[in-house]
Order: sequence, then structure tokens, then C-alpha cells
Amino acid sequence: MNTTQEFDVVIVGAGITGAIVANELAKNNHRVLILEAGVKKDFSFESYREYLEHYYTNTVKIPNSPYPQNTNAPQPLVTDVEGIKDGQQQYNEKGYFKQFGVQPFQSTYTRAKGGTTLHWLGTCLRMLPTDFKEQDLFGKGKNWPISYNDLKPYYRKAEFEIGVATDVEEQAYFGITFEEDYVYPMHKVPQSYLDKTLARLTENAAFEYDGKSYDYDVVSTPSGRNSTPNPKYDQGKGYQPVGAVGNTDLGQRCEGNSACVPICPVQAKYNALKTLDKAVKNGTVIFSQCVASEVLKDPVSGKITGVKYKEYQDFEHLKNNTSCEYEEKVVTAKRYVLAAHAVENAKLLLASGFENKNIGQHLMDHPVLLSWGLTKDKIGAFRGPGSTSGIPSLRDGTFRKERSAFRIEIGNWGWNWPTGSPSTELNDALSDGVFGKKLRKQLLGKVQREFRLGFLIEQQASPNNKVTIDEDYKDALGNYRPVIHYNISDHEKEGMLAAKAFTNQFFKTIGGENKTEYASDKGGYIEYKGESLWWQGAGHLAGTHIMGTTKENSVVDKYQRCHEHQNLFLIGCGNMPSMGTSNPTLTIAALSFWAAETINQDLIDLKS
Repeated sequence: MNTTQEFDVVIVGAGITGAIVANELAKNNHRVLILEAGVKKDFSFESYREYLEHYYTNTVKIPNSPYPQNTNAPQPLVTDVEGIKDGQQQYNEKGYFKQFGVQPFQSTYTRAKGGTTLHWLGTCLRMLPTDFKEQDLFGKGKNWPISYNDLKPYYRKAEFEIGVATDVEEQAYFGITFEEDYVYPMHKVPQSYLDKTLARLTENAAFEYDGKSYDYDVVSTPSGRNSTPNPKYDQGKGYQPVGAVGNTDLGQRCEGNSACVPICPVQAKYNALKTLDKAVKNGTVIFSQCVASEVLKDPVSGKITGVKYKEYQDFEHLKNNTSCEYEEKVVTAKRYVLAAHAVENAKLLLASGFENKNIGQHLMDHPVLLSWGLTKDKIGAFRGPGSTSGIPSLRDGTFRKERSAFRIEIGNWGWNWPTGSPSTELNDALSDGVFGKKLRKQLLGKVQREFRLGFLIEQQASPNNKVTIDEDYKDALGNYRPVIHYNISDHEKEGMLAAKAFTNQFFKTIGGENKTEYASDKGGYIEYKGESLWWQGAGHLAGTHIMGTTKENSVVDKYQRCHEHQNLFLIGCGNMPSMGTSNPTLTIAALSFWAAETINQDLIDLKS
């Protein structure tokens, strides 16, 4: 077995967290290596276009459709969760996850250079101050060992790196504060005609529920995509948008291609390739097609002594779902960082025999309750990004003691997510024998009035929701597949009931037609207190190596250092003890800057 020369830092994973840590450390002249499980791809725009071509020719348009399945580094697909038959949830047994939960885990991620930012929507919300102390305030969930104020300067760094577009005055709510001189890098992405219409129709609306009245507003959503640079940014220096990797003339502004999920054709939306490109130019080395299989440690001191990985050569044959030849190697470093993703980090630690009882536990997501309907007049569906506004007014409140909070995302792409429109609308019309002018009139008359709401339900950490491993479930390289145990609690179901009640009131307020209908044979369908509910995964996997104060209640400390292993850092959503209602990417980017700062100081201390 070959041992690679020692680096200062070895990072497992080339997503946003690994990219940020690598770039920050490389800028400080540290020797950094990234082990990436995905296939070799360069930083040319032609290489990115291969993903585009795969997306265009793929008949199934799902989040991972541009990114070919790789049996040496398999990734979960939303199609792996099938419907309900005879009261039992069905799964594709060829899928990556092996699921044993009461409810299906329906979220996915991408194992390729750039990680899941290749297909994320781009939403960049900060967490609320109350999200960091849920147990103290609401008697539910877990507390963080840090506060919002602790993370605030790192949020600022993350917003610069991603290039967040929004306006401070719209985001200062529920205790979110900013430095006095702060402005975001870019002005908000223009709100859609749908957003403005719904804002006008709900101007004086309130949500009546549990004997209380909750005012709400339609608010622009912070976005990690290029908009109009704010000339006041950085004390009047302004902000220069970062265009496409390999062709910076492209992607300087969002072009409204309506394909943010699963792929932005021009890279106007941020992806981690932009940060990786800088990291490589600063000296970072990337070994692709190298799947980490074991973290080596000294059994006495707990010191990490290396990372074992399998370097595979062949990729073209992988469509046959067969194993291929690989060479097993070891790389050593002074500091080690696992940035492979919440599930992959936990799986690797378990495969390596780490004994902290919290590893793999507290798996979380945002279960998304979907509702959909028609506005009275045409509102211009399928224009621009997937969502440009939402309703954040129910993200916080004392009601969180009794039910989950939620954030409401307003979808610009009609019923695409819940029903597959407009393809399904076209197929139904053709099946009914509708053609020609009548077909065009029918489709336009309906599709241009479609919109949907997505309620991102807060989920709290539970040790029963977890990732484990089993000798019976391995992939083509002989590495473990994740075994998932997952359920939705009554607290979350109560939040879904409130979301459903909001939907009913909302459509009455706007004078629209509520067309929401939940089929009992679809994955994610549940019944609760006589109500039918249907939820989907948000892709916000978190919580498998949570942050805390001791090894008894967590895996890492507030600096993201493992309690038992002082030269090992875990970064990413797995560190989060709570989810709140914000998409987690901005928060984990902020935490990555904090981790990089700590590791940099460690390395300086070692040299002194």
C-alpha cells in the first residue's frame, strides 16, 4: 500500500465546505490536499458543458440528472423512493441508501467536484438568533454551543464568497442584526410578477390559527446568484460578480434560464467550483476518483495518523454497475478535515471504528409540505429563478413549543415540483385528444396561472433518526452504503397541519383556486388527526456529527474539532444541532471560515 507524502492538511470532499477551508489555508501558504470521490474533471467551461449535455438528453429531470451516476461513488436519487403499496413504503433496491425508517428519507446530494452546490437553488438565509437555543427557549430540540452573534462575522465572509444578492432592510427581522455599515454584495434579485401580485393581494392579510392572529408579508429571498452589484459594498469599493468557471464572460448576471435546479447553464448561480478554482490557483492539490475508506487513528492517543483511500481508474464501464480495479493508498497530514457531507462523514467515521455514540445520530432535513393552485389572472409562470420571494413571517414564535415553525417558499415554476407540470399538462391534454390552437390555448390558460407554495418545516434533532452501516450493504468498491432510519415526529406533523391551514386561508385571501390534492400511494404521504399530508425532502441533510460541549452530547466542539481527536475537524451540515427554517448552505459556509481560521492557527502554532 502506497503512502503519499505528508501535507499540512488533508480534506475529504470538494464541496463548498471543503473548498472554502482549502482556499483559506492555501492562501496562507499551507500545503493542502483534497480527496474527491467524483470523476476527474478540469475547470474549463467545456467540462461543465458535459453536465449540461447530460441534463439536456436525460429524460428524467431530477436534481442529479446532469451528474452521471457513478457506482464507485454512488449518490442517492429522488427516484429511489417509490410509492406506497399495500400500506408499505417502497424503495428501489438498486438505490444507494438502504432504508429501514418508518418514513422515507427523500433528500439527495451530489458526489462530484463542486458537491451539491451544483444543483442547489441558491437560497442564502441566515439562521435566526433563537434557532441557536431551541432547548432553552422552547423546551424542544438542542442548543448550539455558539450564538448568532458568534457566527455573525463569518456570515459576512460567507456572503462575500458566495456573492449573496439581497437588501439588508428586508432581512433584519426576528432578531437578525447586521453591522452598522453592512450591505450585501449585490442588490436583491428582482421579484417576479407572481411575487408582486401575491404581495399586493395579501397586503393586509393575517393567518388565524390556534386562537391567535399572525400577520405575514411576502419578502424577497437572499440568493446566491449574480444580480446588480451594490456600489456601497466594502465601504464603497463595490463588488465584482464571479462568472462561469473557465469562461468568466458568462454568468455575470442571472439570465432567468429557469433551470437553477438542477443546473445553471451559465453559472450565474454560485457553485463551489468557483471557490475550488481559486483554491487550486493558490496551490491546493485535488486527487479525483479517490474515495476515502478509512480514517486511521492511534488507539492510545486518539491522534489521526492518516486517511486510507481507494483510487479507481475506470469510469466508462460503470453503467454496467460492476466493480472495477482500484489501488489502495494512504495520505498523511498534520490536520485532517472531513467535508464529504453529513451522511458521508458519518458513514466514514463509523466505517473507521470511531466510538462516539452521537456519530450518525440526529439526522435532520426540512420536510417540505407542498401546496399548489391557480391565481385568478395570469402571473407569468416559468420565468426566472425557481423562487425569488417567500413568506418568512412564521419562522419564529412561542408556538414553537407546540409545533414546528416553517418558512414559506413561493415557487415561480408553476406546478413543476408537485405534479411535473407543464409536461403532465401536455400529456393529459393529448390523451384527451386536444390538439392545435385549442391545445395551446388550454395550456397557456392554465399553466400561466399556476404557482406553488413550499412549507419548509423545522425538524428537530432526534437520536432515532440516524445513519448506520451494515456488512450486508456495500457498494462496488466494497465501501459501506448508508443505512437510514428516519421518521417524522408529531411536533413536525403539527407544523404541517398549520401549513395546510395556512394554504386554505391563503387561497381564499388571493381569490385563487386551491388545487392541492395528496395521493395516498405517493412516497411521503401520511395521515394525522384525520388530515391527509404529503411532504418531500428539501435536500438539507444535517445533524449526523453535531456540535456541542462534551463528547457525551456531541461529536465536535464549537471550533468543529472532534472532542476525542484533536487533529481531526468535521465540517458541514452534520455539525448542526438544529435546523431552524433557513436553508443551511450559508450557515455551513460561515462555519467553514471559522474552522479554517482555527486550523490555520493550529498550523502556525506547530511551526513556532
